[in-house]
Amino acid sequence: MIAIGSDHAGFKAKEYIKALLEDEGLEYRDFGCYSGESVHYPLYGGAVAKAVAGGECIRGILVCGTGIGMSITANKYAGIRAALCHDVFTAVASREHNDANILVMGARVLNEEQMREIVELWLKTPFAGGRHAERLAMIEFRM
Repeated sequence: MIAIGSDHAGFKAKEYIKALLEDEGLEYRDFGCYSGESVHYPLYGGAVAKAVAGGECIRGILVCGTGIGMSITANKYAGIRAALCHDVFTAVASREHNDANILVMGARVLNEEQMREIVELWLKTPFAGGRHAERLAMIEFRM
């Protein structure tokens, strides 16, 4: 299951991404927000990050205006590797090299076609492992 969330700036994009996931037959859980009314992004970024970190969902997708706030929020949680992606290259690299478990995008940065391409490739791209796994072990959060 994929966790998905947004703030008000990313609400329309989140709804678009949900439709993409449905078209692919992928299960998701919507952690909000549920309208374009102004909200605080850390509430929704945190909810998605907790669901992924806790194993309730295998991956997550977050959208806000720029993607920056959601990235900062999600990466505060142990075990989360949230990647802010602005194109297909960064989306693929985030999976292959960083085993990103949360994709973050900016609704005010990307159009729907760009988001569709990014989401599709991000979901299909496997982690390469090898030297990349060694590097991830060097930065793993430790309490």
